[in-house]
Amino acid sequence: MADLRLVGVLERILAAANPQEGCALLLGQRQGDALVLRSIWPCCNRWPEAAERGRRFAVDPCEQLLAQKWARLHKQAVLGFAHSHPQAGPDPSATDLELAVAPVLMVIQGLAAGGGPPVLRCWWIEDNGVKPQHLPWRMGS
Repeated sequence: MADLRLVGVLERILAAANPQEGCALLLGQRQGDALVLRSIWPCCNRWPEAAERGRRFAVDPCEQLLAQKWARLHKQAVLGFAHSHPQAGPDPSATDLELAVAPVLMVIQGLAAGGGPPVLRCWWIEDNGVKPQHLPWRMGS
């Protein structure tokens, strides 16, 4: 579940990195079976080869540690990450699945089928090698 305001913030953070892949950490809480998004932690794309950042991303481990510490102080946890596909659709690529540390929530902003503005899709990756599960967004207040 996500606050509509946070979804808008996430869309802008990811779009701002274009033509590189943008990335962010998703912070929030588990409530029963639901993952509730509470905060977005913008990150710089630190993929080691700058020329490949248009189709690859990496989050700096220092940023991850800072986000985890901040989240704990605010009774939250890192639920997963978001990134953009500036030149592709919002589905996990083979590289996304290979590099993901499951189980994890993954949100991807990518090109809409048939054109139009980029769209966000939410995925749950239960285990490496298992097909990711598309999750619906539910907007909360």
